[in-house]
Amino acid sequence: QVQLSESGGGLVQAGGSLRLSCVQSGPIFSGNVMGWFRQTPGKEREFVAFINYNTGDTYYTESVKGRFTISSDSAFNTVYLQMNSLRPEDTAVYYCAAPRKYWSDYRLSREYTSWGQGTQVTVSS
Repeated sequence: QVQLSESGGGLVQAGGSLRLSCVQSGPIFSGNVMGWFRQTPGKEREFVAFINYNTGDTYYTESVKGRFTISSDSAFNTVYLQMNSLRPEDTAVYYCAAPRKYWSDYRLSREYTSWGQGTQVTVSS
């Protein structure tokens, strides 16, 4: 499996910004695709953003469009999630994840086989 590690979470006021990073390591590479999910207590993990470095495609859940941007470095070793205009409802643990080789729907958490440990994002009102 791909080994993933997130960082960059923290406490920020509403309207503020954070940039999350996801570093991948280990002998197995993600195939240049990566997703970000988030989870709050008692709820399922929610899709946030996805990047396909091979095609240049990016996708976002509706609630973060225009506020969040997913990107990567040129080697796809690190994937970023730039989060602007943060809202209290963005409060969650954020996870990066690498999908299985023959994934079909990037929005579904069951398509992902490797997950980071998560990083807490808290937005105060």
